[in-house]
Amino acid sequence: MKKTKYTTVLSLLLAFMLIFTLGGCDENSQNGDGNDVDTDLAEDVAEELEDDDNEINYEATYNKDLAGTTINVFNWGEYIPDGTEGSLDINKVFTELTGIKINYTTYESNESMYSKLKGGGVSYDIIIPSDYMIERMRKEGMLKEINTAGLSNYKYIDKRYKNLYFDKENSYSVPYCVGMVGIIYNTSVVKKKPDSWGIMWDEKYTDNILNFNNPRDAFATAQLLLGFDLNSLNRAQWDMAAEKLKEQKAILQSYVMDEIYQKMEDGEAAIAPYYAGDFLLMQENNPDLEFTYPKEGVNIFVDSICIPKSSKNYEAAMTYINFLLEPEIALEIAEYVMYASPHTAVVNSDDYSLKGNEYLYPKEEEYPKVQYFHDIDEGIRIYYERLWEDVKLF
Repeated sequence: MKKTKYTTVLSLLLAFMLIFTLGGCDENSQNGDGNDVDTDLAEDVAEELEDDDNEINYEATYNKDLAGTTINVFNWGEYIPDGTEGSLDINKVFTELTGIKINYTTYESNESMYSKLKGGGVSYDIIIPSDYMIERMRKEGMLKEINTAGLSNYKYIDKRYKNLYFDKENSYSVPYCVGMVGIIYNTSVVKKKPDSWGIMWDEKYTDNILNFNNPRDAFATAQLLLGFDLNSLNRAQWDMAAEKLKEQKAILQSYVMDEIYQKMEDGEAAIAPYYAGDFLLMQENNPDLEFTYPKEGVNIFVDSICIPKSSKNYEAAMTYINFLLEPEIALEIAEYVMYASPHTAVVNSDDYSLKGNEYLYPKEEEYPKVQYFHDIDEGIRIYYERLWEDVKLF
């Protein structure tokens, strides 16, 4: 996978670290060894790096005032560059720059993340839920307000992803990634490009089909096929969708989340609904894989950074959010996770290898019909969760 200006990012951050470490010293100041410290040299290095790449423009000031603080970050798996495959280790660089340590753990679904926080006994400082879960957590008072005026890099967020239904005042979330769900298929098995969710019920592909191992996404595949609203309040429609999922079980190989990578990359399965960004990652390891947006429509989502109400390190969490919005850092994230970016500096960068990608940024005439998930009435949510248990046990 292409990585962007890795050396430049590290060099620039190193220069900033040097400047901030020496900040407050004049040219006659001395270090602990009694040697003269040349602050002009550090400033010249930073200025030279900026001259070499006019697109780099870090405006936020990072210092070591919060050094020693530890923030707990709870994120999806494979959702931030971690130093593997030649990527930039974002969390490591952040810690080196600020002295703020990161305790990083992952989850597989919005529901599992919600349950962990709702159960109490844990204190996270950063989470990255999807739109409908943000709406739910906001209603239940589980999120702290985010003062976006205190984020110098918030200006880079595309206005199309501001003031959305789940956070109309932009008070609780900062967009991180955008995506749509479609069908991944193996062209060595599926010879004709599918155009409908119906292929997931085709007996021809028995034991070659996967589906989501979470209720909202799994039900969506059936709801879209049946022509239903993904946020329906009609229990009869949820019943019909559940029956459709039960019908599918006879030919289904398994329900998956992160396991989909191995199964699709190794050719253990041939058809699976999943996110476009993850498809691009899988295709790198298996060129036989292709992707399509079914004609019935798809789910679109915006995953955003939030600070849970239980956070004990608000200032450090805000520093982390602003760091993730740095143009070069945001570019590294977009290249690594391969989801569409809500960051204007990334989308417009000629260094962005996925700029204009047909799967992430479809042309207007090829854009699929889309529906957002919403936080559904509690009674309906309890109802479909019980239906999901029945489907799993069927």
